[in-house]
Amino acid sequence: MKIFNVEQIRALDAHTIAHEPIASIDLMERASQAFVRCFCNQYVNTRPVAVFCGKGNNGGDGLAIARLLSGSGYDVQVFIVEYTLHATDDFRQNLSRLGNHLTPRRIHSENDLPQLPKQVVCIDALLGSGLSRPVDGLLAIVIGHLNALPNRIVAVDVASGLYTDQPNGPSDVIIKPRYTITFQLPKLAFMLPQNAEYVGEWHVVDIGLNAGYIAETNTPYHFTDKPEAEKRIVPRQKFSHKGTFGHAVLIAGSFGKMGAAVLSGRACLRSGVGLLTMHVPACGYAIAQISVPEAMTTVDDTEKYISKSPDLNSATAIGIGPGIGQDPATVKALEKVLEKAKVPVIVDADALNILSTNRHLLFKLPANTILTPHPKEFQRLAGESSNEFERLEKARAFSSKYKVIICLKGANTAVVLPNGEVHFNSTGNPGMATGGTGDVLTGIITSLLAQKYDPADAAILGVYQHGLAGDRAAEARGQTALIASDVIEHLGW
Repeated sequence: MKIFNVEQIRALDAHTIAHEPIASIDLMERASQAFVRCFCNQYVNTRPVAVFCGKGNNGGDGLAIARLLSGSGYDVQVFIVEYTLHATDDFRQNLSRLGNHLTPRRIHSENDLPQLPKQVVCIDALLGSGLSRPVDGLLAIVIGHLNALPNRIVAVDVASGLYTDQPNGPSDVIIKPRYTITFQLPKLAFMLPQNAEYVGEWHVVDIGLNAGYIAETNTPYHFTDKPEAEKRIVPRQKFSHKGTFGHAVLIAGSFGKMGAAVLSGRACLRSGVGLLTMHVPACGYAIAQISVPEAMTTVDDTEKYISKSPDLNSATAIGIGPGIGQDPATVKALEKVLEKAKVPVIVDADALNILSTNRHLLFKLPANTILTPHPKEFQRLAGESSNEFERLEKARAFSSKYKVIICLKGANTAVVLPNGEVHFNSTGNPGMATGGTGDVLTGIITSLLAQKYDPADAAILGVYQHGLAGDRAAEARGQTALIASDVIEHLGW
């Protein structure tokens, strides 16, 4: 699913209006109907509703939504904020459509702000998308009032005050919704952690905007949902054998960190690789043989850490980093692996930290190497960022400079490609914020690379599968009880 910026959304609206053809007021009605269907699935009509409308098209949506909810049996109040003398034509038309059935209350000043019972659901239709400057004046007062109430808030398209394509300032006044019901496509702002309290849980509703225009319009930003992930899966053929699905070499573990090696190895096997060789320090030999019996094991010359590159001649993919530590000998081993690698590589964990302190190694990374940093690891690689928008741009620049794929881990893990594309993930949950889940991801992606998935597809699909397994594990055990091993046990389609 594509993510468009504000200008692209406006152009998409205009194209749909011109080529369907459909009047803008009728497109607004269609959008409002889609919103109401989604809203009614969330809130049965035992709950009263208060709709707060601005005087632009988002306010016009709010008036149409109020009329439709009232017609569906909801107890609806409408509030119009008189922050300007001007109103859009579609707002005026929807105001006239209310007729005598719903009489809006006007908010001219702070004295007109309503005190609502806690059970009332507030719908934010004040501003919507396209905002380019901070909210002030009466609108800021209304937003502050709504945020101070204990009532649940549902935003229409985008929470009022939230920029969709750039960072807000620290003092900006923004609605804090429980839910956002957005039209046709997700927004970039929804993907970034700094906006979590200004988005809440979000849902996309199809309002019938022109599919051809969406398909033909380029954007660097994408959202990997189930259909997007599944179309990347390569089906298994009847006469396949273990050689068909590749040979992964996983270099992992050190004294006290053999768990990372075990988790990544088990995840690699659960993700469909034909053969797996684990290269571990001598202290990890028995652990690997007992804990991952399906894997072959080679042993390093040293007892407690990795000091050399294993034989890579039969490998179809290489994973390196989980639990390896940063001993000087391990740094040299990583350099040797990168120099010898003739197949796709994934670099994680301690290997990423080695790269950040031995920056000459960045230029030895084979093209399309996959890096899987969490935010702090990425900061060490690329420097500090003042906000997530800047961090995302740094990731795009880093990916382009070094020709690597970055899986920037988080709630909507961003897979950043050297061509500038960013694919945000739709799966996963807070229960996965526990030690070892990153090692699991490394194993999954290593497995897909070994099976000869294109590195971009391996990263995008691997991140999706990782989150999907985490969601299944959370459903089975709850988020609080979830551990990395549970994610492995719930892998598979």
